[in-house]
Amino acid sequence: MAMDDGEIGWFSPDPRGVIPLDEGFHVPRTLKRRMRKVDFEVRINVDFEKVMEGCADRKETWIDATVMRTYTALHRLGYAHSVEVWLDGRLVGGLYGVSLGSAFFGESMFSRVSGASQVALVALVERMRERNFRLLDTQWTTEHLKRFGAVDIPKREYMGRLGVALAEDNRFV
Repeated sequence: MAMDDGEIGWFSPDPRGVIPLDEGFHVPRTLKRRMRKVDFEVRINVDFEKVMEGCADRKETWIDATVMRTYTALHRLGYAHSVEVWLDGRLVGGLYGVSLGSAFFGESMFSRVSGASQVALVALVERMRERNFRLLDTQWTTEHLKRFGAVDIPKREYMGRLGVALAEDNRFV
């Protein structure tokens, strides 16, 4: 994360936030209804930089120019990915993160239309399930993510899950 002094900070929270990819993942009823009513289109890696800009577009952000350049470079190398939500030809929400082995490390999300970032999260989990991913790392568990089944796990358990996920050779795209 970009820190106020211009340095880049590295964090490893204990406990660690994860979203279960099995039956522990939950789509709230209100989101299910919204997804039936609104004709969202989900795209992968179409406009990675715009997704990052959307995530950074808030009063307080940890995404500075260095973080933008770094993740954009990771994207060009095939490690960082965006899940984008489009409506009427406009990017209205999305998320980005890094994929290694069968783990996805969610970094940030944004929404310009109600529910768009949540649609991106549902699409991310569906994609991960289709490709037999094992770990969706959210770093921290927020109240928002708890609505989807996010839980905290002890660092020791997280490190075991991470080791298994990194040993596998899955592809996000």
